[in-house]
Amino acid sequence: MILSPASAKLGPMSDVTRLLDAAAAGDRQAASDLLPLVYDELRTLAAVRMAAEAPGHTLDATALVHEAYLKLVGDQQFDGRGHFFAAAAEAMRRILVDDARRKLTEKHGGGRVRVALEAVEQLPERPDRLVALDAALTRLADEEPQVAEVVNLRYFAGLTIEQTATALGLSVRTTNRHWAYAKAWLYQELGRID
Repeated sequence: MILSPASAKLGPMSDVTRLLDAAAAGDRQAASDLLPLVYDELRTLAAVRMAAEAPGHTLDATALVHEAYLKLVGDQQFDGRGHFFAAAAEAMRRILVDDARRKLTEKHGGGRVRVALEAVEQLPERPDRLVALDAALTRLADEEPQVAEVVNLRYFAGLTIEQTATALGLSVRTTNRHWAYAKAWLYQELGRID
């Protein structure tokens, strides 16, 4: 199961799965051995996601990967690489949403955004939109969990339709239908907050 060109470097799927199982069982060496195998792919996913974030974000792709990885190698069991990368996308989502919520607090600027004078024409994405997207995705997951998982992998992990289909064990056609439905549903939900 290849998720991206970077995953071609990963070696046999059984090595990643074996290390995931061992790390979940508390083997610290397995967790250390796992990071080099998945780091490039996680870094690629994070870079794609961070490219969509507002300029001047306090997190960069490397920090996002490290925070997500720390959340993943606890006592969680994974059913192979696909499940691991789906969990990674969810962890990245949680980290970015938590960061957006923090930025909305009065202590951290209350949603105000620092903008360079040259960039006044192009204001960055607002943190409240990311929080609203998270809330909408949570509602969508209650109604259509598989559709919400497609959004997580496409939006937060930056996977293509084909990679998402492979990761979720779906056909490309079904994944396309889920993606089209999710975009329409989210457009309707998020249109209410402006």
